[in-house]
Amino acid sequence: MSEFVDIDWAGRPVRIEHAWIGRERTGTPLLVFLHEGLGSVSMWRDFPQRLCDAAGCRGLVYSRPGYGRSTPRAPEEAWNLDFMHRQAHEVLPALLQALDIDVAHEQPWLFGHSDGASIALLYAARWPRHLGGAVVLAPHILVEDLSITSIEKARDAYATTDLKQRLARHHDDPDSAFRGWNDIWLHPPFRQWTIEGEIGSITCPLLAVQGLDDEYGTLEQIRGIARRVTQTRLLELPACGHSPHRDQPERLIAATIEFMTHR
Repeated sequence: MSEFVDIDWAGRPVRIEHAWIGRERTGTPLLVFLHEGLGSVSMWRDFPQRLCDAAGCRGLVYSRPGYGRSTPRAPEEAWNLDFMHRQAHEVLPALLQALDIDVAHEQPWLFGHSDGASIALLYAARWPRHLGGAVVLAPHILVEDLSITSIEKARDAYATTDLKQRLARHHDDPDSAFRGWNDIWLHPPFRQWTIEGEIGSITCPLLAVQGLDDEYGTLEQIRGIARRVTQTRLLELPACGHSPHRDQPERLIAATIEFMTHR
């Protein structure tokens, strides 16, 4: 069941949709789930519940501003090249504070997918002592031609298929979610976006996961992380596309539990 909390962001109140899993499991690790570029609380489906139940831990799932039932993006609001940095450095800390999560004491874990995985990396790089660890699925550390080609296909699908109607099941304002993500990724200057130089300061345990059939990025994304963050464990999954939690959920759950237990 979704709940809502207000944060102050960019000089205005913003409502954040979120849901707790296993909140009664006091004293257990807290996993914070960060969704993909078109994701939301509901688009995770039952995966966070399955993972938290199997791991015996608590979970926090939330929709970023512009997504799900959170405050939509204003029609005239265009995201800038630093949109993932702002989510990592401003929105996520504000949310954790609003929910009375003492990160210095509790050291939550981050579990991010795609754009959410990049946000997790940026948070871990800025506050390396505030995390127990991070699991990143199909992260982006640089922009590849493959990514742009697939995002262009998504733009065409939004205009010509029922993609907008399907997204409307998960977002109060599907245009807010889709255009915010698609427009910035296809903005020509975004081709130069990279966080390769920032992630080297990550000191927490890190599990980087990617499918061998990922249509949005090559294995260079997670192998590039491992070259810069030496404690990184890699999990390269066959028969798996951009969403390991949908394509290989059981293997991902087992790998995550093993990682959190024997980091």
